[in-house]
Amino acid sequence: MFIPYTAPVLARHRACRHGARLVLASLISALCGGAGAANSLLTLQEAQFRAVERSRLLAAKDYAVHASREQAVAAARLPDPVLKVGVDNVPVDGPDRFSTTRDFMTQRRIGLMQDLTRADKRRLRAERFEREADRTSAEKTAAAAAIERDTAVAWLERYYAEAMAGLVAEQEQQAGQEVAAAEAAYRGGRGAQADVFSVRGEAVALADRARELGRRVANAKLALARWIGEAAQLPLAGKPVLDAVPLELRTLETQLGHHPEIAVLRKQEDIAAAEAALARADKKPDWSVEVAFQQRGHAYSNMLSVGVSVPLQWNQGNRQDREVSARLAQLEQAKAESEDALQAHVAEVGAMLNEWQSNRERQARLEQDLLPLARSRSTSALAQYRGGKMSLADVLAARRSELDARLQVLQLEADTGRLWAQLRFLVPAGGQHNANPGTDGRQQ
Repeated sequence: MFIPYTAPVLARHRACRHGARLVLASLISALCGGAGAANSLLTLQEAQFRAVERSRLLAAKDYAVHASREQAVAAARLPDPVLKVGVDNVPVDGPDRFSTTRDFMTQRRIGLMQDLTRADKRRLRAERFEREADRTSAEKTAAAAAIERDTAVAWLERYYAEAMAGLVAEQEQQAGQEVAAAEAAYRGGRGAQADVFSVRGEAVALADRARELGRRVANAKLALARWIGEAAQLPLAGKPVLDAVPLELRTLETQLGHHPEIAVLRKQEDIAAAEAALARADKKPDWSVEVAFQQRGHAYSNMLSVGVSVPLQWNQGNRQDREVSARLAQLEQAKAESEDALQAHVAEVGAMLNEWQSNRERQARLEQDLLPLARSRSTSALAQYRGGKMSLADVLAARRSELDARLQVLQLEADTGRLWAQLRFLVPAGGQHNANPGTDGRQQ
């Protein structure tokens, strides 16, 4: 009696859990022209490094910071003096009309006017631009954290998609061998035609699943290429350690007080405070000084004029006081938005942390209980099939159940890895950008 699964099943049980992924990685390496050499493996750390270096958004933030710093320097200076040139009291009728020298009142005038902005106002205006630069720096930090986080999610998505594709590819290869063996046994009169149909059906199902996972791998590469470009085609190195995040539920509010997005809102508070202080300073008017020289005809004396101008804030209650009140309201608005955002982040991250911990516990239980049971069922079904006590369809069902269990654990591990990336990179990894990106890629 022909037993088509003995050698393949034993080989499958001896295989490493992620051995098929390594086979797939080597095939991809060959297609990439040898890019799979050990020194060309794409680690998670290197992918993040490449994404940060490639980002034009971070460069844009640098330009914005530079612009605000330059504006701060300009705002601290006095306004430019104003040159005034004109002709006063030109006759338009009579014998002296349009003459600039014959009438004693006609004078050619040249003068300078200077606004004397108070020093405290100039300091506050400069400080406001400095606070804008600080906010933009905080936005850059938040953007860097988001880039690292999204790159890590994309890297892990590709890693687990390839792991699943490799697992199915291993099963598909075995199914192809079993189809050939079943057909040979049927032709030799040692097997039933039903067995041929069963293994062919299993092979078709595996091929369909392989195509679906191939599409998922291709999409994962595209998602990763969004951050690192052509380097997304490199074979991946081993996954990082995913069993720790720098967060605790009991201190979450304190830890998230340093979250980049919260820092941006805190910097917005500083801008609102600077604008409120500037509105208060505007209640004291600035003076302007003007000096002018008037030249008259040769028969008359030249003149010198000196003048001082000052705004009359005769309605401060409805002008300057309203401006101060508005700026103070905006300051309170910024504080309230910052506090609300912190509460929302604490709730959201707390839920993610709980889910991550729950997924880890569930994954451990599945690896300890479900996978051994699925393997035992597959082994038992094969043994009973060899003894004539179980049909080939039952063996195929057991084998399919084992594959589904292994894919289920991999999918759960992928979901847990995605949560790990979102929690681990709430803030930028910092010093890793200056490290050599070609290391082992493990996060401590």
